Amino acid sequence: MSAYDDLMAFQRDTEALAQVAGRLSWDQETMMPRGAADQRSDERAAMEAILHQRRTDPRIGDWLAAIAEENLDPVARAQLRHIRRSHDRSVRVPERLASEIARMVSRSHVIWAEARADDDFAAFAPALKEVIALRQEEGAALAAGGDVYDALLDDYEPGAKAADLEAMFGALRPRLVALREAVLAKPAPQGLSGAFDEAGQMKLARLLAKTFGYDMRRGRVDKAVHPFSSGSGDDVRITTRTMPLEPFNCFYSTIHEVGHGSYEQNIDPTYRLTPLGAGVSMGVHESQSRIYENQLGRSRAFTGWLYGQMRDTFGDIGIADEDGFYAAVNKVRNGYIRTEADELQYNLHVLLRFDLERALISGDLQVDDLETAWNDRFLADFGFAVDKPSDGVLQDVHWSAGLFGYFPTYSLGNVYAGCLYKALRDAVPGLDGQLAQGDTSGATDWLRDNLQQHGGLYTPREVIEKASGAAPSEAPLLDYLEEKFSAIYGL
Repeated sequence: MSAYDDLMAFQRDTEALAQVAGRLSWDQETMMPRGAADQRSDERAAMEAILHQRRTDPRIGDWLAAIAEENLDPVARAQLRHIRRSHDRSVRVPERLASEIARMVSRSHVIWAEARADDDFAAFAPALKEVIALRQEEGAALAAGGDVYDALLDDYEPGAKAADLEAMFGALRPRLVALREAVLAKPAPQGLSGAFDEAGQMKLARLLAKTFGYDMRRGRVDKAVHPFSSGSGDDVRITTRTMPLEPFNCFYSTIHEVGHGSYEQNIDPTYRLTPLGAGVSMGVHESQSRIYENQLGRSRAFTGWLYGQMRDTFGDIGIADEDGFYAAVNKVRNGYIRTEADELQYNLHVLLRFDLERALISGDLQVDDLETAWNDRFLADFGFAVDKPSDGVLQDVHWSAGLFGYFPTYSLGNVYAGCLYKALRDAVPGLDGQLAQGDTSGATDWLRDNLQQHGGLYTPREVIEKASGAAPSEAPLLDYLEEKFSAIYGL
């Protein structure tokens, strides 16, 4: 066997073990007994120690040095790009630190869940301090004298810089704020009425998953407090949640996570259990979940079909026609929760978190001051006060899981989705007619062929540029939002 063959055989086992580690996390969110938390934290720490040992194995460096890259095809060179990047980053982080991070985030997640249920930020603050200290140590090791937050961000969006994102988000904010103010000055559309039973919601959620191309032979739909997606290839797991008076939360959480799950399922199967066999970045991943959820799932065409499905499932839902239903789906209203935010205001929730977590990592903001800082920023951005911690600083799972650098990829994904949707509409001229029949295949096939199948073959920016035909820009997203909400609200 050649050095390349040896390296890829070793890497395949590493990727397989990483998938097993991911299912430990999935199980913790969905099935694990509450009393198993301490044991699970030890299990995850042990698995992370093994993965870290493999990712830092000296043989990787030897194999890389022995391979003549000029003799390889583009796919093989892309594999090496990922392996080299992972190895270079891993060797900078001591095994002790990698293992301790895994143990601490598993433990802090349980503490966060209990603190959130009790609306008690003070109960979570000590664990959060430990998580931040560990991530700061990790970021400093990775940055090697550079920006610590950028080093953490690079885990989720390779090549991205916080300063560039700050400029992009700065361009988003003024037009979003102006549009929100204009919309909120108009009468709000009528909402749903009645209660929507859990069985009916889950039945329709599974229908929506299949409608958007999620392969249930290779995937699952379960329930969790915080909807998420995990896995890749032939074993992909998504979760959703139900609320008796808010069925849209279930349906659009499901469509959102199906975007993530379908991306993983649609990657070229020859890349399975290799570095190319997963989504290339969280920003690109989020572009898929957001375009499925919003540009497709909340479109006038598709909501017309969904209106019929909801009436068939639940009977009278308090809305007389498809136009009223479309307005209800896209209703802009004040709210605390990012995951429940309307399409127009969602990015403002993300920008708040982006700014606060940068300050936490830099040390400019202390955990003891975080709740006040959150509440002050929320009041300034949204014009009303946070009522309780579970609607504010405790609402998201990310910081308990140590995912610093993750939040900005949500808004970056929205920007990417705007670029992709513009290209998609040009490429599929009959799109609205298809969506009106509950047929998403024209859109999802285009996304599969132009983006999803490539997995990690290209860099994040490259794959967006290849699919959309232009460099990423916030302009298509803003134009789409202004056109859509101006029409709904008669601006």
